[in-house]
Amino acid sequence: MAIFINGHRYPDYDTGPGLVIATNVSDGKNAYGEFIGQRVGRDQDKVDNLRWSFLDAATWGRILREFDEFVVTVKFPDMKNGGWKTERMYPGNRTAEIAAEDPDTGLPTWYKNCKVNLIDCGEL
Repeated sequence: MAIFINGHRYPDYDTGPGLVIATNVSDGKNAYGEFIGQRVGRDQDKVDNLRWSFLDAATWGRILREFDEFVVTVKFPDMKNGGWKTERMYPGNRTAEIAAEDPDTGLPTWYKNCKVNLIDCGEL
């Protein structure tokens, strides 16, 4: 399945992502183990461990440059309601391993295990 970042469609991811819905609360449990908190704000989404097994250097570079402004608009599968959901998100760590290099320049031409986490900004 594809993912859209700032309106740009990127290659179908190979693995994942893990889709997470987090509920924030004001407090936890009291000394008796009873929940005493209240829900705070709305549920927040995380696109966890978005991964491509292999991407050419140009495509991985385009994905990484999407985060130059840090906060991006992401369109991703909505596991709660079906269809697509769009949220403003920020990236977690972005990692990859060099898979191939240009023999003349020594610069990467392909990356493997390209990963990023996308975290909901929580805006109402």
